[in-house]
Amino acid sequence: MAEAADFQGMSPSPARRWLRRTGALFAGAPLLAGLLQLPAAAPTYAVGQDSLKAASGSGTVAVAVDSLTPSVPSDGDTLTVSGTVTNEGKQAVTDAQVDLRLGPALNTRSDVDAVAGRTGYQEGLDGAPVGGKYVKEFSKLTPGVSQRFSISVPVDDLDLKGDGVYEFAVSLSGETSAQPWDHVLGIERTFLPWQPEGTDTKTRTTVLWPLISTAHMTAQTGSNESQTPVFRDDDLAKEISPGGRLQQLVSLGRELDVTWVIDPDLLASVDAMTDNYRVQGEGDTTTAGTHQAVANQWLAELQEAVQDKEVVALPFADPDLASLAHNGTNVTGSLNHLKEAADVAADTVDSILHVEPTTDFAWPVNGAVDPSIVKVATSAGADKVIARSDSLVETGGLPYTPSAARPIGGGTTAVVADARMSTVFQGNLTRASSSTLAVQRFLAQSLALNHQSDKQRSIVVAPQRMPTASQAQAMAEAVTALQDGTWSQSQELTAAATAKPDSGATTNVPAASKYPSSLRKQELPRSAYEQIATTQDKLNKFKVILSKEARVVTPFGRAMNREMSTSWRGRSGEAADYRNGVEAYIDSLAGQVTLIDKSETKLSGRSATIPVTVQNNLVQGVEHLVLRLTSKSPRRLEIDGDRLSEQRVAVSGGHSQTVKFPTSAQANGQATVVAQLFTEDGQPYGAPVTFDVKVTEFTATVMLVIGGGFLLLVLAGFRMYTQRKRAAARDAEENSPTESSEADGGPENQEGPEDRLTTENLLKEESGTGTRADAPEQPSDLTPDTATESADPSGTGERVDR
Repeated sequence: MAEAADFQGMSPSPARRWLRRTGALFAGAPLLAGLLQLPAAAPTYAVGQDSLKAASGSGTVAVAVDSLTPSVPSDGDTLTVSGTVTNEGKQAVTDAQVDLRLGPALNTRSDVDAVAGRTGYQEGLDGAPVGGKYVKEFSKLTPGVSQRFSISVPVDDLDLKGDGVYEFAVSLSGETSAQPWDHVLGIERTFLPWQPEGTDTKTRTTVLWPLISTAHMTAQTGSNESQTPVFRDDDLAKEISPGGRLQQLVSLGRELDVTWVIDPDLLASVDAMTDNYRVQGEGDTTTAGTHQAVANQWLAELQEAVQDKEVVALPFADPDLASLAHNGTNVTGSLNHLKEAADVAADTVDSILHVEPTTDFAWPVNGAVDPSIVKVATSAGADKVIARSDSLVETGGLPYTPSAARPIGGGTTAVVADARMSTVFQGNLTRASSSTLAVQRFLAQSLALNHQSDKQRSIVVAPQRMPTASQAQAMAEAVTALQDGTWSQSQELTAAATAKPDSGATTNVPAASKYPSSLRKQELPRSAYEQIATTQDKLNKFKVILSKEARVVTPFGRAMNREMSTSWRGRSGEAADYRNGVEAYIDSLAGQVTLIDKSETKLSGRSATIPVTVQNNLVQGVEHLVLRLTSKSPRRLEIDGDRLSEQRVAVSGGHSQTVKFPTSAQANGQATVVAQLFTEDGQPYGAPVTFDVKVTEFTATVMLVIGGGFLLLVLAGFRMYTQRKRAAARDAEENSPTESSEADGGPENQEGPEDRLTTENLLKEESGTGTRADAPEQPSDLTPDTATESADPSGTGERVDR
């Protein structure tokens, strides 16, 4: 055994393995001979991966490659591979060794996919060990225990034959008590791009860097002048705080040559957080937001990051174009909301980031398109649609991946992102091993694409809309390596869209039947757009009465844009709650302008005024309202000489106004009256108020009683006059001479002119309006008139008299 360790060309450890394998072979020879005597089994035409895995035991140990640096090595570099090996079996592994394996160069992009999809060790396909001193040995691997390894090897010792993408693997071999011979127990594959010299033609690569979030703001605002915004939750603060998803995207993206794709709603929401804002709590309560400093810091970093970079602004709140195309176009007003979202995008981005964005790109979910999606996408002004190559599939048999730009008719260009490179960074990349594999696969696909042809092409990478922090870190690592590489150069999205298209590339938009069913299941239903239309109708009726309609139209308009957001996919319950909240809030605002209920009203006499009160509990004034009073019994009670009457109404914020309607009774009894507010265009506003009016007019008997009372009053006055006259005559006889001249009045003229008083004079004297101003006041005299009737409205249920 000692001499065996000195075999030429063998290190001691491989020599021992060779002896163990030889011994196992001789020991198994009798068994093999016995098996040859058994009947022949049924022929096997293929050996599956599971069989290979069982034969090799390659599922016993998990191998994880946590880092591979540099990602794209060059001449003179030392490649360092680090990771862990974990015994996931039930038996200890002895004489374990970690090996680096270099496979053959991969000729096509499909070869890269095939290697990435393989599981388990496959003899002859997974390359030979590098061997030598570039190994890591473990005497024993205990079940359930992980061991770290790190192996560094000069690239020159790898003996790479030429430029291209190489399969690169890390394997662990060893023995177990059940299989006491050296064999591969676990393997992890990755890729090694090798392009030390620059290629003759570089691929122009555009990488989209998305800044998109979910809907956070509600339609609700404060009643103050600045309209303090109200947020559904405080989750946005977590995303923009240090270490948060959006903070990582900004921090990483500022160092990259990428095209920023931004949802203006995200900017508007963070901008609202820089000042006073509130967050919804339990029930109808709200609490003050406290993350102004974080919001200011994030915006400042973003403003710096996008300077001199291309910025593409999506329509406000990133509306779901596919949902709208499939379920919303037949609902009135849905396309108008998309147009409004597109119209406000540029101003929102410019006012906050101080850059002029590009707004002529539409981005359907996952780049999946059909004719209806393209039609909706371009209806709001976009003439370029970001599609993906797994939707707009090549059918022309091109031997290479064509450039992204494709004319699809009607002056519209489809910018087709590469599906392989765009989907690499999906899934859970929190583990270092997953992130490393994603980076290496991205780079491998890019280099393999470049080697397809000497023709220069423009390639677009459109990752998922809302990458996690770990996904963003992996993306940044890959893009950095790509930009530092020798086969690619950066390009803006606009340049990729205007590049000369390949003549053989497909330009046929797939039919609606080809749209992925998995994506259809996540779409907003038609009922969602119908509810949005209902909310818009309520807003239209409400805004026409406002003196400052912008205070309501703007927050509700943006909230309805958010109701159509792509971010609701997979969150149907939350989407419904948001829509219900917006509709309930417009109902509550509209209900602040209402008629005060009235109880039964009594009307005495043939005519009177009926007061109706309009209450405005809004903070702003309302106008352009008409109050209509209608009599349901016009033969008994008329309103201003007709069955109905209308009056214009304008009420200041926080006040009420009482409107009086003249009425006339035609007969005794009870009449039903309806008060209803209308907008100036004749649309009913709010609920009507119905009340009864009880009419009690004067009858003939009552008039006779009044007339009799007046006659008695006249007779009493005449009697008083007679008594006073007789008293005056007696006083004159006592105070004058006994003789009287003929000229002073004979028997035919007993009374002088001053004594000839008519009833009219007597009444004037009694009332104090006659010539006898010095007449003494009598207890029976009438009191002066009362003050003028108050012009204030009578309260509800009060008796109304003329």
